[in-house]
Amino acid sequence: MIITRTPLRISLGGGGTDVPSYYRAAGGGFLIAAAISKYIYIAVNKNFDDDILLKYSMVERVARPDDVVHPLLRECLLETGMTSAIEISSMADIPAGTGLGSSGAFTVGVLKALHAFQHENVPNEQIAARACEIEIERLQQSIGKQDQYIAAVGGLTAFKFRDDESVEILPLSLTEEVRHGIEDNLLLFFTGMRRPASEALALEQTGRSASGKQLDQNLDDVRSIGYETMHALTSGDLASFGELLTAQWQLKFDRSPSEIHHTVDGWIREGIKAGASGGKLVGAGGGGFLLFYAPDKAGLREAMDRLGLPEVRFAIDYQGSTTIVAG
Repeated sequence: MIITRTPLRISLGGGGTDVPSYYRAAGGGFLIAAAISKYIYIAVNKNFDDDILLKYSMVERVARPDDVVHPLLRECLLETGMTSAIEISSMADIPAGTGLGSSGAFTVGVLKALHAFQHENVPNEQIAARACEIEIERLQQSIGKQDQYIAAVGGLTAFKFRDDESVEILPLSLTEEVRHGIEDNLLLFFTGMRRPASEALALEQTGRSASGKQLDQNLDDVRSIGYETMHALTSGDLASFGELLTAQWQLKFDRSPSEIHHTVDGWIREGIKAGASGGKLVGAGGGGFLLFYAPDKAGLREAMDRLGLPEVRFAIDYQGSTTIVAG
């Protein structure tokens, strides 16, 4: 049996510039993300029967990979050449559709498990590239590349998404004081709302055709915030880092001032009023998690508790996708 553990993520700066429709036209995207200690687990085992057994939120038993309903599992099986006598099961710490990159982490975890099952040692960066190819090219999902790459490599990491489709991975060089400050003072609160990233981003891309220049300028500003975030973190200016979270949220809100985002904006304002340096919505939008930087954690927690938003505590994961059982 093979079991892989793949982290979910929070985006810290530059979110949205990893989408192909942007970085191909803008000469590249730039983003900073952090892998967190909330995981997707994939178990792969030899199936006693000579067919394919899949267990996720549903159960499938099929004769061939082409018959698999779950699109990501189907494409992962086809990509790795697994055709029969295999069982795949999945579990997750956090539900899908909550803005923490679960789809990308799932694909990375499945690919890693299937390669390990076949005794193939494939580098995580290569697995991330294959996961992107499956989701973006084969399945035509309107998503970016950050989820697959941060899930694969882990840590606090910057990425350059080039218009030739290459991705440069830049682990951030941070002092221990900054690392501790980030882990101690970043807080996540669940809004209770879920929406697939592909759906939110597809709506955003629909708006591009009507107001393309305005949206492109907005994302140019988001990319600049990504670089500013890297400078704030590497220089130890965590107060500015918190403020940049809010600046990024304002740009997201300007791109999509929906009714849900008006509610989220009110929650973020309440959090800042309660002592947070800044905050944003994590993910493509439409719900998910609020991320705050808050040295005054008690005041923020009290405010979010009054609003009925539960906290999900986490640490930074520095391993990325790993095989935790192989036997």
